[in-house]
Amino acid sequence: MAAKNHSTVTEFILGGLTNRPEVQLPLFLLFLGIYTVTMVGNLGMITLIHLNSQLHTPMYFFLSNLSFVDLCYSSVITPKMLVNFVSEKNIISYAGCMVQLYFFLVFVVAESYMLTVMAYDRYVAICRPLLYNIIMSHQVCSLLVAVAYIMALIGSVIATVLMLNLSYCEVFISHYFCDILPLMKLSCTSTYDVQMVVFFLAGFDILVTSLIILVSYAFVLSSILRISTTEGRTKAFGTCSSHLAAVGMFYGSTAFMYLKPSTASSLAQENVASVFYTTVIPMLNPLIYSLRNKEVKAAMQKTQRRKRF
Repeated sequence: MAAKNHSTVTEFILGGLTNRPEVQLPLFLLFLGIYTVTMVGNLGMITLIHLNSQLHTPMYFFLSNLSFVDLCYSSVITPKMLVNFVSEKNIISYAGCMVQLYFFLVFVVAESYMLTVMAYDRYVAICRPLLYNIIMSHQVCSLLVAVAYIMALIGSVIATVLMLNLSYCEVFISHYFCDILPLMKLSCTSTYDVQMVVFFLAGFDILVTSLIILVSYAFVLSSILRISTTEGRTKAFGTCSSHLAAVGMFYGSTAFMYLKPSTASSLAQENVASVFYTTVIPMLNPLIYSLRNKEVKAAMQKTQRRKRF
């Protein structure tokens, strides 16, 4: 299985979440339940927004795209993980590993940019309410979503090509899916150049998205504090609370994953953090936006009444 270069490596072995046989079945059932809720929740959100005209606004256009990203994001990781729980050997082909890596990068980057676009939308809605329909026109919304996907595709192509050009001497990946850092540890040759490029790409994406989100919500908070009535402030903050919760979970878990110091238990910590942002967050996002949003609740009730008649 060991090889001198990447062209002779035909498959990798995934370390998985645990090597304890007694917990494989409980974990399989747990993640199967999470994946089922993720699929139902995100497909339900997309369908609900499509069927209800009152949700045909920029905010829900972006939310439907976030649900699509979460749906794909989870589907890149979870099905293979479920198979590995009930398989004797956690094997993934070389091609399959690189495909999984590519699409994982596409959707994780797309998620960050989609959350950024949604933050900008909330800024315009609260700080420029009279110009909202002009600024957030259908063309502008489509362009913003297109930019989010294009940025994700460009960065993912560059990173995946770099990983394809590495030489691999080992095949055991100390992780439950194909990610950049675990794969670089298997390389026969120096990965310094790859690390620098990946660091630049990741740094650029993190800096751009986090800066836009922070600036947007700084203006939003300033505008909310200037509202004279308590009811007005509560209503304005309510329109942002769901998005703030989603942003906090995503950036909190990814920061814990990539910005934490190296420790003796770093592998276990990385698995916990990556499980949270690859499987749990895609499940929680539609729940957050549906349970904390009166318009979504009203649309759900309206849809249910239609089915009865």
